[in-house]
Amino acid sequence: MPEKNSQRYTQGMKTRREVLGDAHVETAKANTTAFDEAFQTLITEGAWGTVWSSEGISRRERSMITLALLAATGNFEEIPMHIRATVRTGASKQDVLEAFQHVAIYAGVPKANHALKLAKETYTAMESEDA
Repeated sequence: MPEKNSQRYTQGMKTRREVLGDAHVETAKANTTAFDEAFQTLITEGAWGTVWSSEGISRRERSMITLALLAATGNFEEIPMHIRATVRTGASKQDVLEAFQHVAIYAGVPKANHALKLAKETYTAMESEDA
């Protein structure tokens, strides 16, 4: 069983909550089973406790990089989650557009086009939730 009391795990949960929000983290925790518990610990420590917790670049920049990488590699499923996170990271709609324009040039227009479609749908949903 993974160690959940490590400093990196604790920092990862803190950062994960700050970036994705409490509701998202609570849902992820509630959906964790014995089968994927080690994986959840891995991403909490590695992605959130190490990479996202680093002070080397800002969270705004991390959002832009993450969205561009998700789009460039065709991992579209997590784009809406990371679009929602921009509210907390400070990445603007213009920042996201700029990141996806880079994707178009360096990884392909179809990938950028699909990422933009997902971003537009997510922004629309977020705006209707706020209304």
